[in-house]
Amino acid sequence: MINMAIKMTSKSHGESGYSDRLSKRDFERLSRFIHSNIGIKMPWTKITMVESRLRKRLRSLKLGNFSDYCDFLFSDHGMEKELKFFIDVITTHKTEFFREPDHFEYLAQRVVPELIAKRGSGLSKRLNLWSAASSKGNEAYTIAIVMDEFRRRYPGLNFDYFILATDISVDVLEDAQRAIYNHEEIEPVPLSLRKKYFLRSKDPKKNLVRIVPELRNKVKFRQLNLMDDDFKLREPMDIIFCRNVIIYFDKKTQDNLILRLCNHLRPGGYIFMGHSEVLHCTGIPLVSAAPAVYRKIV
Repeated sequence: MINMAIKMTSKSHGESGYSDRLSKRDFERLSRFIHSNIGIKMPWTKITMVESRLRKRLRSLKLGNFSDYCDFLFSDHGMEKELKFFIDVITTHKTEFFREPDHFEYLAQRVVPELIAKRGSGLSKRLNLWSAASSKGNEAYTIAIVMDEFRRRYPGLNFDYFILATDISVDVLEDAQRAIYNHEEIEPVPLSLRKKYFLRSKDPKKNLVRIVPELRNKVKFRQLNLMDDDFKLREPMDIIFCRNVIIYFDKKTQDNLILRLCNHLRPGGYIFMGHSEVLHCTGIPLVSAAPAVYRKIV
């Protein structure tokens, strides 16, 4: 079916219809689709970036130009077969362990003890945390390390937690579930924690490590588009990490997303944003608690 669709679209352009540049018309089609379905603003200045990222898809599908690719993507068959690859190529997956480390210190030293004292979260009821743009899982597993270190520090508390990690890209979620990383990726992790929470590959030439099973079992990964009206979460969250995401959205999309996140956050719960993301709390039930950290007011 894919080969048939490709042949039909390629043939329709003839020998002279091929071009290695993305036209303004096709870029605008893609830009509108990206904004309405993924929320990312894609101004005209991003056309070169979009071209470079999509060329690998053209080569993979053996398509001669960007117009053919757009026709295929927006066909019913393309929406079914190509959409996940398109999303993976367009979205940014920059992530690292212990990124913006002061957040994890604040989480362990202030937020978790406060939620335990006020509501018994983690003791009488499980503490629910959400990494809302988890990419390859670095953030979610960092949270798991911090939570497990807290549990070990207070063994008599019978502390329990659960981490939901979501992303729009199916491919990066598959990587996250495997929890295998190059050794260079875990350099931000303190050595004492590396020894405790990472398993080295039996083949030293591969230079790979894997998160220990105990932590992998604490994190559930699933696909989720933050532009969806219904996130289909079974329980409200105590803590949400949504860092370095809204910088890609316009103001209206940002506000709508923050309101939806608040709807899934318990009163008194916390939202962690990226340090370059400043929320104006007018109209949303949040107050600033620390740099790029906000608490939901009752």
